[in-house]
Amino acid sequence: MHDAAGAEAPRPRVGVLALQGDVARHEAALEALGVEAVRVVTAPDLEGLAALVLPGGESTTMLTLVESGELREPLTRFLSAKPALGTCAGAILLGREAGGLPSPAFEILDVAIERNAYGRQIDSFHAELDVPAVGGRFPGVFIRAPRMRDIGPGVEVIARLSNGGDGAGEPVGVRSGHTVALCFHPELTADLRFYRWFLTEVAGLRLPAPETVTADGETPRSRGAA
Repeated sequence: MHDAAGAEAPRPRVGVLALQGDVARHEAALEALGVEAVRVVTAPDLEGLAALVLPGGESTTMLTLVESGELREPLTRFLSAKPALGTCAGAILLGREAGGLPSPAFEILDVAIERNAYGRQIDSFHAELDVPAVGGRFPGVFIRAPRMRDIGPGVEVIARLSNGGDGAGEPVGVRSGHTVALCFHPELTADLRFYRWFLTEVAGLRLPAPETVTADGETPRSRGAA
């Protein structure tokens, strides 16, 4: 990716909230698309980021660490102004309410979310999803997944469980403006379409041309030149 003068343009910097959860797999997906993934642990880590990913994990632990690390105000400011993608526990943090949390969620999305609504760890499952934004079907991975119980009128459903028929399946992904929340884990698949859609269509970022990404998901920069 080059600028108008022909010089190589800097890679977009996208943060991954790294208090707890599956941070590394989100980083790998972002890096595979030519993005510089930045771990966010303290408020200064948010500076200069184009967007933020809130990973799955334990929503109660995440919020406890947000409060102890004095991150609530900086994260609220960032999430109100910049694009964000929340997966599983990250979706709970973005919603307006969810029972059993040690402190309020960030209330960025007008969605009430029920924690662990699909069952315990042993009830984790894979399911085919209907996601028109990424071209149709998408493989969904659900682990102690939350359910979206009450979706506000200004929130668009972007992903549904496929029911194999003509009717609309249960919503498992939503978008409102520059904020996206998913009940499933796109980082646990080899399919990068959701990340590409979020980075380009939601966050408005320019990614390297497809031919600069190798078959193993690396860019020349991430792999290192010999």
